[in-house]
Amino acid sequence: MKSDFLKYQAQTTPHPLAMEISHAKGSYIYDIYNKPHLDFVAGVSACPLGHNHPKVIDAIKKQLDSYLHVMVYGEYIQKPAVELTKLLAKHLPKSLEKTYLTNSGTEAIEGALKLAKRATGRSEIIAANKAYHGNTMGAMSVMGYEERKQAFRPLIPDIKFINFNSFDDIEQITSKTACVILETIQGGAGFIEPKPGYLEHVQHQCKKVGALFILDEIQPGMGRTGKLFGFQNYNCVPDILVTGKGLGGGMPIGAFTASSKLMDLLQDQPKLGHITTFGGHPVIAASGLATLKKITESQIIPKTLEKELLFRKLLVHPLIKEIRGKGLMLAIILPSSEIANALILKCQDRGLILFWLLFETKAARITPPLTISNEEITKGCEMILEVLDEIHS
Repeated sequence: MKSDFLKYQAQTTPHPLAMEISHAKGSYIYDIYNKPHLDFVAGVSACPLGHNHPKVIDAIKKQLDSYLHVMVYGEYIQKPAVELTKLLAKHLPKSLEKTYLTNSGTEAIEGALKLAKRATGRSEIIAANKAYHGNTMGAMSVMGYEERKQAFRPLIPDIKFINFNSFDDIEQITSKTACVILETIQGGAGFIEPKPGYLEHVQHQCKKVGALFILDEIQPGMGRTGKLFGFQNYNCVPDILVTGKGLGGGMPIGAFTASSKLMDLLQDQPKLGHITTFGGHPVIAASGLATLKKITESQIIPKTLEKELLFRKLLVHPLIKEIRGKGLMLAIILPSSEIANALILKCQDRGLILFWLLFETKAARITPPLTISNEEITKGCEMILEVLDEIHS
């Protein structure tokens, strides 16, 4: 299987981890030798309820028996998509009332950028250095990391970059700006939280000059930071909210949400302003609806902050320089990329899944399922400390 994997399936790096999967359940992924691997990554924040959660699986199976894809997005009334978007609106501020469902987070970013241009009639987009919003051409254009995009230029023009958390740079948002797009918490850069008042000031400047404020919640969303959405921690409300990853409960999804006034602009001048064949797919929407219901109707979200405290209490070691992030969106910062690599690879050998961040090479990602138990957290942290002891010695 490995040789076929390398021969026939296109890869993203020269050296994929190449663990062959048998099945997954709860906080564990099992390889073909039935070895359990405690999952501290959750599919890169995409499985908030862990693997094969019964509520999610039941919703998928029920929808499978009714219908799969029947029509391109937005033409037919399909109950799973309607109920998912309605439930999102229930849990968001009134100004975020209408949602467009897509197939992935990066597609939702594309839709959000298009909507901002359509609404303002402007072309300038401001993004942050070391930002990551996806890998399609528009999303890559607002990626603040030249090394990853230089091979694909020319990209979208009129993109400016500011430094995340720089209050001085906010003045670069002017009447020429269509939108500012930021991650609520910078992911690839190393799980960088906004400084107190920063996002609030960006929002204020956008309103002052008539620009739209887009927040990318593809990673921080769905309860990972102790609130359903990360922006709810920082006294701000975006004009356009972008979600994905965890919203699907393990199925591929993306979404962008705004006011009806904004979203209705995609209906006309031109018609079909944003279209997709499979966005809002009934099976995926059913999975997303079951996931969102479980997260919002249980104590999963408040327990996220308790679990963060447990991680911070347990992960004390001379090689751990810092733990960044909030809730269960955490990154261990180590002295070097070599130590981070060794930790991640040695932990996988022992049955613990950690992973890298895109740009911060000295980091190891900890984004487990929100349903992970305290016992599982303790077990995984013990393995991390054992490996760090070996490296340190």
